[in-house]
Amino acid sequence: MAIFEFKLPDLGEGVQEGELVKWHVKAGDMVKEDQTLAEVMTDKATVTVPSPKAGRVVQTHGKEGEMAKVHQLLATLEIEGAAPVQASGHGAPAAHAAPSAAPATAGAIAAAAAQGNGAQAATKVLATPLTRRMAAEHGLNLAEIPGSGPQGRVMKADVVAALEGGRTTRNEVAPAAAPAAQQARPAAPSVASGKGDERIPLRGLRKKIAEKMVRSKFTAPHFGFVEEVDCTAIVALRKRLNETLVNAGEKTKLSFLPFIVKAVVAAMKKYPHVNANMDEAAQELVVRGEFNIGIAVATPEGLTVPVIKNADRLSLRELAEEIVRLSTAARDRKLKMEELTGGTFTITSLGQTGGIFATPIINHPEVAIMGIHRMRKRPAVDNNGQVVVREMMNVSISADHRVIDGQVAADFVYEVIKYLEHPDMLFLAMA
Repeated sequence: MAIFEFKLPDLGEGVQEGELVKWHVKAGDMVKEDQTLAEVMTDKATVTVPSPKAGRVVQTHGKEGEMAKVHQLLATLEIEGAAPVQASGHGAPAAHAAPSAAPATAGAIAAAAAQGNGAQAATKVLATPLTRRMAAEHGLNLAEIPGSGPQGRVMKADVVAALEGGRTTRNEVAPAAAPAAQQARPAAPSVASGKGDERIPLRGLRKKIAEKMVRSKFTAPHFGFVEEVDCTAIVALRKRLNETLVNAGEKTKLSFLPFIVKAVVAAMKKYPHVNANMDEAAQELVVRGEFNIGIAVATPEGLTVPVIKNADRLSLRELAEEIVRLSTAARDRKLKMEELTGGTFTITSLGQTGGIFATPIINHPEVAIMGIHRMRKRPAVDNNGQVVVREMMNVSISADHRVIDGQVAADFVYEVIKYLEHPDMLFLAMA
């Protein structure tokens, strides 16, 4: 028999760590190849971690609720073999490191190992020039910031986390001239408990949502715009198309969302800067060549945003089928990592409970998000000055004011409205 040390594999798209939500095995259990060992929650979704080999679990590393970094020792297995098998970089996992080891020591050791200079390199911390400049501007000492990158490299996200945690150097203070939004925020006061209170820990997906929303709100200056849409024509078109599908024996049923996705994609072709991501490290707007539309789905654990890839290439029926498939997978916690990444724009809808309007938070690093609100019959004035009953709905957009001007956001919304109020034009706009 041989010992195999299994480390947490790459979770995709720059994800460096995840929360151990649930162990599916314990010491002594026999496991098969590809059997689920644990569930790990990233800032995208919960993913299952399968065993790469069959064997017996000798030990699991990490407790439920703890954070596990990529390439950290996750489980020790006993497998068939003649010689011991060890994962590269054998050593104690970061979560179990000696409490007395200071972050500077960990970074210095990693730097020394990477450069092969022994003790002489123990004072050097691995970091990019951008990270060093960012730390210097805020008076932070890189040696006091734990690095989450390869070989202990201090990443931009680590500096941001240090700022949010209020850490500064012992002898320096962040420059007084720094903008208020960039200065470290004071620690929040604790909340005293009262009789009959219930405390619910912020864990799993809800914790990740909270972290992502805070990051988005404090990074991107949001502004909102709201307008109403006369949906009478699209209501009639949807009804006719669904009747056609039923008569043809099709099981697919069109909701309004496929029409909205098509309208959004058509408008993006005229206003491409809305279909973009913000590269914070490079301070560049990345205008995307693909149209990957995220759809917000409510699940028991919280809001999840699966992504419809290349939405411009799908028909209305294909969009309807993909929306149902992704929504079902999200609620069943069966989404794959690639189905949660690569989004260029998000649409969020609360359906019949959508209210009059809302200003949703941008799904950072995207630069805009559209809110779809409740549709209902309302009185409206037609072109002849007559009061008529129409199917009305409000749409809203939240945009990153650093890169999207108010006029551009408004024009984009009116372009979407044009296609929703005259849905026959959607067929002319389809690729």
